[in-house]
Amino acid sequence: MRRFLLILSMLFALPLAAWAGGVSDRDRGEFERIIAAQIEAFRADDGPAAYGFASPLIRQYFPTPDVFMSMVRKGYPPVYRPQSYKFGAAGVDKTGSPTQRLAIIGPDGKPYEALYTMQQQPDGTWQINGCQLLPTQGLDV
Repeated sequence: MRRFLLILSMLFALPLAAWAGGVSDRDRGEFERIIAAQIEAFRADDGPAAYGFASPLIRQYFPTPDVFMSMVRKGYPPVYRPQSYKFGAAGVDKTGSPTQRLAIIGPDGKPYEALYTMQQQPDGTWQINGCQLLPTQGLDV
């Protein structure tokens, strides 16, 4: 029984251990592709497409594309309508979740930094699991 529990605990630790070394170039490319596609869906006011990039947890909080788009329009105008954006570093946060930074010039002309949290799904694909928007000074976008 002890051996079984040890093996089980090691299996659950593998995903976190995999991120201990950082984010692979392949995953970073996927993060960038997904985030850019969601921004393009926002720009086109395509709620179902933008919502399709959200993780199950985000969909639980915002149960329809319309509710999701309303939240983004009101709370994340720089992500909803960026003048420009540029990808920054990908990494891992304190909880072990993969992240992707994005420098943005918002519709107000001000610089922002968005920190996206990504979540790998059981089928191996990635979805956006959160976004923190931070005002910044002097970003080169």
